[in-house]
Amino acid sequence: MADLLNLLTDIEGVAVGHSTDLALGSGVTAIVFDEPAVASCTVLGGAPGGRDTALLDPAMTVGTVDGLVLSGGSAFGLDAAGGVQAGLREIGRGLKVGDALVPIVPQAILFDLINGGNKDWGLHSPYRDLGYDAFKAANKGAFSLGTIGAGTGATTATVKGGLGSASAVSSQGYRIAAIVAVNALGSATIGDGPHFWSAPFEQNGEFGGLGMPQVIDSRLRLKGADITATTIGAVVSDAQLTKAEAHRLSICAHDGFARALLPTHLPLDGDTVFAASTGKHPRDDLPGFMELCHLATIVMARAIARGVYEATALQVEGGQPAWRDRFAKSAI
Repeated sequence: MADLLNLLTDIEGVAVGHSTDLALGSGVTAIVFDEPAVASCTVLGGAPGGRDTALLDPAMTVGTVDGLVLSGGSAFGLDAAGGVQAGLREIGRGLKVGDALVPIVPQAILFDLINGGNKDWGLHSPYRDLGYDAFKAANKGAFSLGTIGAGTGATTATVKGGLGSASAVSSQGYRIAAIVAVNALGSATIGDGPHFWSAPFEQNGEFGGLGMPQVIDSRLRLKGADITATTIGAVVSDAQLTKAEAHRLSICAHDGFARALLPTHLPLDGDTVFAASTGKHPRDDLPGFMELCHLATIVMARAIARGVYEATALQVEGGQPAWRDRFAKSAI
Protein backbone atom coordinates (compact mmCIF):
# COMPACT_ATOMS: atom_id res chain seq x y z
CA MET A 1 0.00 0.00 0.00
CA ALA A 2 3.02 2.29 -0.33
CA ASP A 3 1.42 4.17 -3.23
CA LEU A 4 -1.82 4.74 -1.35
CA LEU A 5 -2.93 7.59 0.90
CA ASN A 6 -4.91 5.27 3.20
CA LEU A 7 -7.96 7.41 2.43
CA LEU A 8 -11.22 7.15 0.49
CA THR A 9 -9.60 9.09 -2.35
CA ASP A 10 -7.46 6.03 -3.08
CA ILE A 11 -10.48 4.97 -5.15
CA GLU A 12 -10.14 6.38 -8.66
CA GLY A 13 -12.91 8.79 -9.56
CA VAL A 14 -13.81 9.73 -5.97
CA ALA A 15 -13.38 13.19 -4.44
CA VAL A 16 -13.94 14.20 -0.81
CA GLY A 17 -14.62 17.66 0.55
CA HIS A 18 -15.23 19.04 4.03
CA SER A 19 -16.81 22.16 5.44
CA THR A 20 -16.14 22.82 9.11
CA ASP A 21 -17.61 25.39 11.50
CA LEU A 22 -15.76 25.20 14.82
CA ALA A 23 -17.99 27.83 16.45
CA LEU A 24 -21.06 25.84 15.45
CA GLY A 25 -19.31 22.66 16.50
CA SER A 26 -20.47 20.85 13.39
CA GLY A 27 -19.77 20.29 9.73
CA VAL A 28 -20.39 18.41 6.50
CA THR A 29 -18.43 15.91 4.40
CA ALA A 30 -19.27 15.44 0.73
CA ILE A 31 -18.28 12.39 -1.33
CA VAL A 32 -18.48 13.17 -5.05
CA PHE A 33 -18.19 10.62 -7.86
CA ASP A 34 -16.80 11.52 -11.29
CA GLU A 35 -19.49 9.34 -12.82
CA PRO A 36 -22.71 7.91 -11.34
CA ALA A 37 -21.84 5.09 -8.95
CA VAL A 38 -23.86 1.99 -8.10
CA ALA A 39 -24.83 2.35 -4.43
CA SER A 40 -26.88 0.93 -1.59
CA CYS A 41 -26.97 1.27 2.19
CA THR A 42 -27.89 -0.42 5.45
CA VAL A 43 -29.28 1.22 8.59
CA LEU A 44 -28.80 -0.78 11.80
CA GLY A 45 -29.06 1.90 14.49
CA GLY A 46 -32.35 2.48 16.28
CA ALA A 47 -32.49 6.27 15.81
CA PRO A 48 -31.38 7.02 12.24
CA GLY A 49 -31.66 10.16 10.18
CA GLY A 50 -31.24 10.10 6.44
CA ARG A 51 -32.29 11.45 3.08
CA ASP A 52 -33.00 9.35 -0.01
CA THR A 53 -31.84 6.19 1.73
CA ALA A 54 -34.98 4.29 0.70
CA LEU A 55 -34.11 4.55 -3.00
CA LEU A 56 -30.90 2.64 -2.28
CA ASP A 57 -32.80 -0.54 -1.48
CA PRO A 58 -31.86 -3.08 -4.19
CA ALA A 59 -35.55 -3.42 -5.09
CA MET A 60 -35.88 0.27 -5.97
CA THR A 61 -35.54 1.68 -9.48
CA VAL A 62 -32.75 4.25 -9.26
CA GLY A 63 -29.48 2.37 -9.52
CA THR A 64 -26.76 5.01 -9.21
CA VAL A 65 -25.86 8.11 -7.21
CA ASP A 66 -23.84 11.23 -8.00
CA GLY A 67 -22.59 11.73 -4.46
CA LEU A 68 -23.07 10.93 -0.79
CA VAL A 69 -23.24 13.25 2.21
CA LEU A 70 -22.29 12.77 5.86
CA SER A 71 -23.33 15.59 8.15
CA GLY A 72 -23.74 16.79 11.70
CA GLY A 73 -26.79 18.75 12.76
CA SER A 74 -29.30 15.98 13.41
CA ALA A 75 -32.47 16.54 11.34
CA PHE A 76 -31.41 20.13 10.59
CA GLY A 77 -28.31 18.73 8.89
CA LEU A 78 -30.42 17.09 6.21
CA ASP A 79 -30.35 20.45 4.41
CA ALA A 80 -26.72 19.70 3.52
CA ALA A 81 -27.62 17.38 0.65
CA GLY A 82 -29.46 20.27 -0.97
CA GLY A 83 -26.22 22.24 -1.04
CA VAL A 84 -24.35 19.35 -2.63
CA GLN A 85 -27.19 18.94 -5.13
CA ALA A 86 -26.89 22.60 -6.02
CA GLY A 87 -23.20 22.19 -6.72
CA LEU A 88 -23.74 19.11 -8.86
CA ARG A 89 -26.54 20.77 -10.81
CA GLU A 90 -24.29 23.76 -11.35
CA ILE A 91 -21.81 21.57 -13.24
CA GLY A 92 -24.48 19.73 -15.20
CA ARG A 93 -24.64 16.53 -13.16
CA GLY A 94 -27.77 14.57 -12.31
CA LEU A 95 -30.34 12.03 -13.40
CA LYS A 96 -31.98 13.30 -16.57
CA VAL A 97 -35.76 13.35 -16.29
CA GLY A 98 -37.17 15.04 -19.37
CA ASP A 99 -35.45 18.42 -19.51
CA ALA A 100 -34.62 18.36 -15.79
CA LEU A 101 -31.43 17.21 -14.10
CA VAL A 102 -31.86 15.71 -10.63
CA PRO A 103 -28.60 15.00 -8.80
CA ILE A 104 -29.00 11.89 -6.62
CA VAL A 105 -27.29 12.56 -3.29
CA PRO A 106 -28.30 10.31 -0.37
CA GLN A 107 -27.31 11.49 3.07
CA ALA A 108 -26.94 10.38 6.68
CA ILE A 109 -26.76 12.66 9.74
CA LEU A 110 -25.44 12.41 13.26
CA PHE A 111 -26.55 14.13 16.47
CA ASP A 112 -24.17 16.87 17.66
CA LEU A 113 -26.63 19.49 18.90
CA ILE A 114 -25.53 19.54 22.55
CA ASN A 115 -21.74 19.44 22.24
CA GLY A 116 -21.17 23.02 23.39
CA GLY A 117 -21.13 24.72 19.98
CA ASN A 118 -23.31 27.72 19.17
CA LYS A 119 -26.48 26.32 17.60
CA ASP A 120 -28.42 29.63 17.70
CA TRP A 121 -28.41 30.04 13.92
CA GLY A 122 -31.69 31.92 13.51
CA LEU A 123 -34.50 31.02 11.12
CA HIS A 124 -32.65 28.75 8.70
CA SER A 125 -29.93 26.27 9.54
CA PRO A 126 -26.49 26.75 7.94
CA TYR A 127 -26.28 23.22 6.59
CA ARG A 128 -27.32 23.89 2.98
CA ASP A 129 -24.45 26.37 2.67
CA LEU A 130 -22.10 24.00 4.49
CA GLY A 131 -23.08 21.26 2.03
CA TYR A 132 -22.35 23.52 -0.95
CA ASP A 133 -19.01 24.53 0.55
CA ALA A 134 -18.10 20.87 1.11
CA PHE A 135 -18.92 20.12 -2.52
CA LYS A 136 -16.78 23.01 -3.75
CA ALA A 137 -13.92 21.82 -1.54
CA ALA A 138 -14.02 18.25 -2.87
CA ASN A 139 -10.74 17.01 -4.31
CA LYS A 140 -9.06 13.70 -5.14
CA GLY A 141 -5.94 14.09 -3.04
CA ALA A 142 -5.16 13.87 0.65
CA PHE A 143 -7.67 15.22 3.15
CA SER A 144 -7.55 15.80 6.89
CA LEU A 145 -9.03 13.51 9.53
CA GLY A 146 -10.37 14.04 13.04
CA THR A 147 -12.27 17.17 14.00
CA ILE A 148 -13.27 18.16 10.49
CA GLY A 149 -16.33 17.93 8.26
CA ALA A 150 -19.01 15.58 9.57
CA GLY A 151 -16.68 14.59 12.42
CA THR A 152 -16.36 18.14 13.78
CA GLY A 153 -18.87 17.79 16.59
CA ALA A 154 -18.64 14.04 17.07
CA THR A 155 -18.16 12.51 20.53
CA THR A 156 -18.02 9.03 22.07
CA ALA A 157 -18.49 7.58 25.55
CA THR A 158 -14.85 8.18 26.50
CA VAL A 159 -13.05 10.65 24.18
CA LYS A 160 -13.78 13.03 21.32
CA GLY A 161 -14.97 11.39 18.13
CA GLY A 162 -14.03 12.45 14.64
CA LEU A 163 -13.79 11.67 10.96
CA GLY A 164 -11.66 8.72 9.88
CA SER A 165 -10.72 6.88 6.70
CA ALA A 166 -8.70 3.84 5.65
CA SER A 167 -8.08 1.79 2.50
CA ALA A 168 -6.92 -1.63 1.36
CA VAL A 169 -6.22 -3.64 -1.79
CA SER A 170 -7.59 -7.14 -2.38
CA SER A 171 -5.49 -10.06 -3.57
CA GLN A 172 -6.96 -9.49 -7.05
CA GLY A 173 -6.00 -5.81 -7.04
CA TYR A 174 -9.40 -4.28 -6.30
CA ARG A 175 -9.28 -1.23 -4.08
CA ILE A 176 -11.70 -0.60 -1.24
CA ALA A 177 -11.82 2.24 1.26
CA ALA A 178 -13.96 3.52 4.11
CA ILE A 179 -14.84 6.93 5.49
CA VAL A 180 -16.71 7.40 8.77
CA ALA A 181 -17.84 10.05 11.24
CA VAL A 182 -17.57 8.48 14.70
CA ASN A 183 -20.22 9.83 17.05
CA ALA A 184 -20.96 6.61 18.93
CA LEU A 185 -23.03 6.18 22.05
CA GLY A 186 -20.44 3.57 23.01
CA SER A 187 -16.65 3.64 22.98
CA ALA A 188 -13.88 3.06 20.44
CA THR A 189 -11.35 2.55 23.25
CA ILE A 190 -11.05 -0.28 25.76
CA GLY A 191 -11.94 0.46 29.37
CA ASP A 192 -10.37 3.66 30.68
CA GLY A 193 -7.16 3.22 28.71
CA PRO A 194 -5.77 4.30 25.33
CA HIS A 195 -6.11 0.99 23.44
CA PHE A 196 -8.51 0.70 20.53
CA TRP A 197 -10.94 -2.16 19.93
CA SER A 198 -9.70 -2.01 16.30
CA ALA A 199 -6.11 -2.82 17.31
CA PRO A 200 -5.95 -6.31 15.69
CA PHE A 201 -6.52 -4.72 12.27
CA GLU A 202 -4.14 -1.75 12.55
CA GLN A 203 -1.71 -1.08 9.70
CA ASN A 204 1.61 0.75 10.08
CA GLY A 205 0.80 2.34 13.44
CA GLU A 206 -2.02 4.38 11.91
CA PHE A 207 -3.67 4.90 15.30
CA GLY A 208 -0.77 4.68 17.68
CA GLY A 209 0.43 1.08 17.34
CA LEU A 210 -0.47 0.22 20.95
CA GLY A 211 -1.92 -3.22 20.33
CA MET A 212 -4.30 -4.74 22.88
CA PRO A 213 -4.12 -4.34 26.66
CA GLN A 214 -3.25 -7.31 28.86
CA VAL A 215 -6.70 -7.20 30.44
CA ILE A 216 -9.87 -6.52 28.43
CA ASP A 217 -12.38 -4.33 30.29
CA SER A 218 -15.70 -4.91 28.48
CA ARG A 219 -17.96 -3.14 30.96
CA LEU A 220 -20.69 -0.97 29.44
CA ARG A 221 -19.68 2.63 28.78
CA LEU A 222 -22.18 5.10 27.32
CA LYS A 223 -22.05 8.85 26.88
CA GLY A 224 -25.61 9.08 28.19
CA ALA A 225 -28.80 7.13 28.70
CA ASP A 226 -31.06 9.61 26.88
CA ILE A 227 -28.73 11.10 24.24
CA THR A 228 -28.97 10.18 20.59
CA ALA A 229 -25.66 9.50 18.88
CA THR A 230 -24.89 7.82 15.51
CA THR A 231 -21.88 6.64 13.57
CA ILE A 232 -22.25 7.18 9.83
CA GLY A 233 -19.98 6.20 6.98
CA ALA A 234 -19.40 4.72 3.56
CA VAL A 235 -17.29 2.08 1.84
CA VAL A 236 -16.38 2.46 -1.81
CA SER A 237 -14.67 0.02 -4.18
CA ASP A 238 -13.39 0.29 -7.73
CA ALA A 239 -14.60 -3.26 -8.40
CA GLN A 240 -17.74 -3.59 -10.48
CA LEU A 241 -20.70 -4.43 -8.22
CA THR A 242 -24.42 -4.83 -8.65
CA LYS A 243 -26.77 -2.88 -6.42
CA ALA A 244 -27.50 -6.05 -4.44
CA GLU A 245 -23.77 -6.64 -3.97
CA ALA A 246 -23.31 -3.05 -2.80
CA HIS A 247 -26.06 -3.67 -0.25
CA ARG A 248 -24.24 -6.76 1.03
CA LEU A 249 -21.00 -4.76 1.21
CA SER A 250 -22.72 -2.15 3.40
CA ILE A 251 -23.86 -4.90 5.78
CA CYS A 252 -20.31 -6.23 6.06
CA ALA A 253 -19.01 -2.73 6.77
CA HIS A 254 -21.36 -2.65 9.77
CA ASP A 255 -19.32 -5.61 11.03
CA GLY A 256 -16.48 -3.10 11.20
CA PHE A 257 -18.62 -1.03 13.59
CA ALA A 258 -19.03 -4.11 15.77
CA ARG A 259 -15.26 -4.69 15.83
CA ALA A 260 -14.36 -1.06 16.54
CA LEU A 261 -17.09 0.16 18.91
CA LEU A 262 -18.55 -1.32 22.08
CA PRO A 263 -21.48 -1.32 22.14
CA THR A 264 -22.86 -0.34 18.75
CA HIS A 265 -26.23 -0.38 16.91
CA LEU A 266 -28.02 0.72 20.07
CA PRO A 267 -31.61 2.05 20.28
CA LEU A 268 -30.26 5.62 20.37
CA ASP A 269 -27.59 5.15 17.70
CA GLY A 270 -28.57 5.86 14.10
CA ASP A 271 -25.77 3.81 12.59
CA THR A 272 -25.85 3.99 8.79
CA VAL A 273 -23.38 2.75 6.16
CA PHE A 274 -23.46 3.48 2.45
CA ALA A 275 -21.62 1.28 -0.04
CA ALA A 276 -20.76 2.27 -3.59
CA SER A 277 -18.92 0.97 -6.64
CA THR A 278 -17.25 3.09 -9.28
CA GLY A 279 -17.13 -0.01 -11.50
CA LYS A 280 -13.70 0.80 -12.92
CA HIS A 281 -12.62 -2.85 -12.85
CA PRO A 282 -14.85 -5.68 -14.12
CA ARG A 283 -15.59 -8.47 -11.63
CA ASP A 284 -17.94 -11.43 -11.77
CA ASP A 285 -16.40 -13.99 -9.40
CA LEU A 286 -17.93 -14.74 -6.01
CA PRO A 287 -14.63 -15.38 -4.16
CA GLY A 288 -13.36 -11.94 -5.18
CA PHE A 289 -16.54 -10.33 -3.88
CA MET A 290 -16.36 -12.22 -0.60
CA GLU A 291 -12.84 -10.90 -0.07
CA LEU A 292 -14.16 -7.38 -0.61
CA CYS A 293 -16.80 -8.03 2.04
CA HIS A 294 -14.04 -9.14 4.41
CA LEU A 295 -12.00 -6.02 3.65
CA ALA A 296 -15.05 -3.77 4.08
CA THR A 297 -15.20 -4.93 7.70
CA ILE A 298 -11.49 -4.28 8.26
CA VAL A 299 -11.19 -0.87 6.58
CA MET A 300 -14.24 0.37 8.46
CA ALA A 301 -12.84 -0.79 11.80
CA ARG A 302 -9.53 0.92 11.04
CA ALA A 303 -11.23 4.12 9.87
CA ILE A 304 -13.21 4.35 13.11
CA ALA A 305 -10.07 4.16 15.23
CA ARG A 306 -8.29 6.69 13.01
CA GLY A 307 -11.17 9.14 13.37
CA VAL A 308 -10.92 9.04 17.16
CA TYR A 309 -7.10 8.99 17.20
CA GLU A 310 -6.82 12.06 14.95
CA ALA A 311 -9.54 14.12 16.67
CA THR A 312 -8.85 17.32 18.59
CA ALA A 313 -11.10 18.78 21.29
CA LEU A 314 -13.53 21.55 20.42
CA GLN A 315 -12.51 24.78 22.12
CA VAL A 316 -15.89 25.25 23.81
CA GLU A 317 -17.00 25.16 27.41
CA GLY A 318 -17.35 21.54 28.48
CA GLY A 319 -15.81 20.23 25.26
CA GLN A 320 -14.94 16.53 25.45
CA PRO A 321 -11.19 15.83 25.73
CA ALA A 322 -9.61 14.15 22.72
CA TRP A 323 -7.66 10.88 22.79
CA ARG A 324 -4.44 12.86 22.43
CA ASP A 325 -5.36 15.05 25.41
CA ARG A 326 -5.79 12.01 27.63
CA PHE A 327 -3.28 9.51 26.32
CA ALA A 328 -0.71 10.88 23.86
CA LYS A 329 2.11 11.37 26.40
CA SER A 330 1.50 8.10 28.24
CA ALA A 331 1.30 6.16 24.97
CA ILE A 332 4.73 7.26 23.74
